[in-house]
Amino acid sequence: MIRVLAPLPVVLPLLGAAVSLLLSRHTRTQRVLSVAVLAAVLGVSVTLLVLADRSGAVAVAVGDWPVPQAISLVVDRLSALMLVVAHTVGLGVLLFAVGQGAADGSEQAPVSIFHPTFLVLMAGVGFAFLSGDLFNLYVGFEVLLTASYVLITLGGSAPRVRGGITYVVVSLVGSLLFLAAIGLVYAATGTVDMADLSVRLAEVPEGTRTLLHALLLIAFGIKAAVFPLSAWLPDSYPTAPAPVTAVFAGLLTKVGVYAIVRTQTLLFPDGALDTLLMAAALATLVVGILGAVAQTDLRRILSFTLVSHIGYLVFGIALGSVAGLTAAVFYVVHHIVVQTTLFLVAGLVERTGGSTSIRRLGGLAAASPLLAVLYLLPALNLAGIPPLSGFLGKLGLLQAGVADGRPLALVLVGAGLVTSLLTLLAVARVWTRAFWRPRAQEPGADAATAAAADAGPRGGARPSGNGAARLSAAWQRQVAVATASEGPEEPDEHPGEPAERLPRVLVGATAALVALTVALTALAGPLYGLAGRAATDLLDRGPYRTAVEGER
Repeated sequence: MIRVLAPLPVVLPLLGAAVSLLLSRHTRTQRVLSVAVLAAVLGVSVTLLVLADRSGAVAVAVGDWPVPQAISLVVDRLSALMLVVAHTVGLGVLLFAVGQGAADGSEQAPVSIFHPTFLVLMAGVGFAFLSGDLFNLYVGFEVLLTASYVLITLGGSAPRVRGGITYVVVSLVGSLLFLAAIGLVYAATGTVDMADLSVRLAEVPEGTRTLLHALLLIAFGIKAAVFPLSAWLPDSYPTAPAPVTAVFAGLLTKVGVYAIVRTQTLLFPDGALDTLLMAAALATLVVGILGAVAQTDLRRILSFTLVSHIGYLVFGIALGSVAGLTAAVFYVVHHIVVQTTLFLVAGLVERTGGSTSIRRLGGLAAASPLLAVLYLLPALNLAGIPPLSGFLGKLGLLQAGVADGRPLALVLVGAGLVTSLLTLLAVARVWTRAFWRPRAQEPGADAATAAAADAGPRGGARPSGNGAARLSAAWQRQVAVATASEGPEEPDEHPGEPAERLPRVLVGATAALVALTVALTALAGPLYGLAGRAATDLLDRGPYRTAVEGER
């Protein structure tokens, strides 16, 4: 069964992208097709996870070629779990994008381009998770990165092009380093098949092996946004449309983390660079969260917390223990869902308030109580408030660090606690200023309101992919009621407009992901158990090798 289903997470999105491109003039059909394809792929991924957890890892040689000449796809507990999480949040983001396109039209994000490109991106993500050799892992990276180059510049505004250039240049540098590392690995071992490499790399001289290890970690560190290779992310992600930023934040850096996990456990299990990884994790935690605390824009705050919390994942990987890897696998699932959700909430905030700057926002809780709830739950989860899944994942990581006992591991435990507290401070500042504080209390709020009104329905100083740089009539009326005690009511700038509400599809898609973040807490026991079994397989390496050798 797995042998039949394994290629589908790659094949179905590619076929769907081709058909979607042919239907570029039929936007409604395109949307239905994209959602149907991703829903089908999610069903396949869930089936693969159930089968892999029940019967263990299985390798599939695509085409009539033996391994290692064939394209090998390996389905084990980790890859199947990553597929399920990736396609779950991908479907949620796609539904958000469908609702946004229906509400705003295709001026900012052309449907004919977005849907096929999004499906190609998901095919690349699936291929990267399933790939059984380094070169095909590189191909998976390039497929998803090529699609991301298109998505990040949709709309063509100056900020997006600038952010897109930074993203493209850094991604190309990472890809060149990865390709160079693959060439050197092949020169040293005569293979790029990861099961073969797990044996042959042990025969390579130690200095050469360390060099190959370092090159691969640098390449994957760029893609995972590990400090000091993370400076590009906060300048690139906030400029993209809300659905694009959400899927980038949730998935793209985690593909890099997944590659680091495979590198550390399968290819270089000796832990030669574990201390270096711990130092990088410490710097990523501290620098990322200090950057988040210093920001005043919601998207940039979330971008810096994204970088910071990558440090937790690298910490768990660097410990090299079953407990550390179990907590890291659990936390990566939590982080994908929560970060994706928060970036979608940021898109709703921008639609409602006309900006994501917390200096210019206020009264959002009064304007939209539902939006306040949608922000508060995942924000508290990101900060690690008990008993939510963020707390459980961090607790597991900190316990693994204490059990490790090395001085640097104990320093990381302290840094993890401080980072969690500062994360709470960062999300609480957004809550108190953007949601709880009346808008009239912010100096310059009247000027900001007037500027937003004068800019028109699609104007504004901060162009965005959802056409949200405006204050809706509903927003103005609700803020006027909320701040009536602060002074006389301001005249309605658009007296003839009907009240505008957030589109139901956008709210529904976001609410579904918020519910999923809560479900992670309810299902933490079974999920943590699955993460533990995946971690045991990773450190054993035997199940992976046995699965691939069975295809020879």
